[in-house]
Amino acid sequence: MGGSLGCHRSIPKDPTDISCGKRKFSAACNFGHILVYQERLNINTATEEELMTLPGVNRAVAQNIVEYRDCIGGFKKVEDLALVSGIGATKLEAIKLEICVSSRTSSSQHSPSSLRRDLEQQGCTTGININSATPAQLMSIRGVTEKIAKNIVAYRAENGPFKSIEDLVRVNHINSSLLDKIRFQVFVERSRAPSTNTNAGLTCSNKSHPSPTSLSFRSDDLDLPSGGPTQIGSVRPSVEPPPGLRDGKPVVRIATWSLQGCSCDKASNPGVKEVVCMTLLENDIKLLAVQDLLDQEALEKFCVELNQGTLASVRNWKWPRGTWKSVVSEKPDGKVGSCSGFLWDSSSGIELKDVSVLETPVVNGHGPHTYPAMYLAHFLVGSFELTLVNVHVKTTAPQGESNSKNQNKDEVKCQWACPSLQEILKAEKELLVLGDFGSSPQSLELEILRKEKLGALIPSSQFTNISTRSPQGTQCLDNIWVSRSLRKSFSGRCMVVREGLTNPWIPDNWSWGGVASNHCPVVAEFYADVSPKELSMPGIAVVDRRDIMCKHER
Repeated sequence: MGGSLGCHRSIPKDPTDISCGKRKFSAACNFGHILVYQERLNINTATEEELMTLPGVNRAVAQNIVEYRDCIGGFKKVEDLALVSGIGATKLEAIKLEICVSSRTSSSQHSPSSLRRDLEQQGCTTGININSATPAQLMSIRGVTEKIAKNIVAYRAENGPFKSIEDLVRVNHINSSLLDKIRFQVFVERSRAPSTNTNAGLTCSNKSHPSPTSLSFRSDDLDLPSGGPTQIGSVRPSVEPPPGLRDGKPVVRIATWSLQGCSCDKASNPGVKEVVCMTLLENDIKLLAVQDLLDQEALEKFCVELNQGTLASVRNWKWPRGTWKSVVSEKPDGKVGSCSGFLWDSSSGIELKDVSVLETPVVNGHGPHTYPAMYLAHFLVGSFELTLVNVHVKTTAPQGESNSKNQNKDEVKCQWACPSLQEILKAEKELLVLGDFGSSPQSLELEILRKEKLGALIPSSQFTNISTRSPQGTQCLDNIWVSRSLRKSFSGRCMVVREGLTNPWIPDNWSWGGVASNHCPVVAEFYADVSPKELSMPGIAVVDRRDIMCKHER
């Protein structure tokens, strides 16, 4: 069939077509009722030059394909190509009939019968899994309305997982005609044993959908990759422009959020990026303490998104987004571990003075003890200086079980008996200790904070963890502790944010629509300028979502 270019052969030119050598034919051309298959380009073995013969693929995109292919060890299916920067769903649609996927060692030659068989097999594993899809994912199926999507979920909850696609006709408002229209957009996969970790590291099974974490979400390439819940817009909470005042006085909202193993790949996931950035904007958070960053550069990705607005939801935010800056700690002792950091809106009168990592002392010559990781920062907030101690405790006890059950009293006290922390607790007046404490505020290990007259703003009865299986949470792990002298500046508004923390593009075990982190943001509101005699300590109250409004001034 004409001259060969590696494994990719060109099909004969149509004598009636004179296109000056330009590539015009697709890999499958319909001549009458006969489907003629070209020997497709194997994207697992093709060189950059061969990849550049594909429509719309230039040198840069070809290099991206080769680099991504080497990184993942080869494409498993054609749809995985959409994950490459510069491709996206639109370009993939234009070239997918000209490419194929086979192992690096096997031949790329395909007979028409094997190609048909491959396409049939692909049809069984692509689309939406009706046994695990959320209502939002089901609504991406052409022909499925919101009402039908809810009916599918309700039927599944009452009768168990679907055994076949044909079972959909048992659902209200789905008849055989509609079933024929959506048949090739869905598949049935039995539910598997759930993972113990909902979203750590943003991993998911590649048997159902490719992970979108490596997607480069640039302003000139906003197509979501195929294989996942395409064409599903995330639903964000409805917010109103905030007054920026509380009781006639200016306020600033400070928060803590453990992003649960946030690597650069996780921070690049468009779903995670949208959840983090929009949560800050919608809740008027001006200063955020972040824990559990696996890469120091991960926090910068959120900072860039807030400032540049490549995502539609961020770009279309009706009010000023502010000017964001970030700082991240070094990894402990240069070893593998997580970092902590701060993200703040410098246009809101917040200025960073200095940061430092509280040193971990050596105990009995046996190396570092299990002290909590602490990152200290001094900020100027309005007219006063504020000290923040960013805490991240790696819980060693089983989930749901307090460390105090597994350690004796002396060992627990020793965990928090860091000399540098004790000095800070005694010396600093305007002090916030915030972060992931790994236990409730009543736990024995936090006695050192209570001893220095610090108070927890979130009670033990209010949970701060979240998952798609337990939206209301089960534990109080994250908190903000405030010093006695700073309580006069506390407005009395404190909350745990639970809305808007999921996104269709975040993996959730064997499905999609997961949470950005198993931890919720904890937010507290403080008066930006207050005199000591102006206010007494207000009562601690949980803010309703309707109270959350945003103030930004460039």
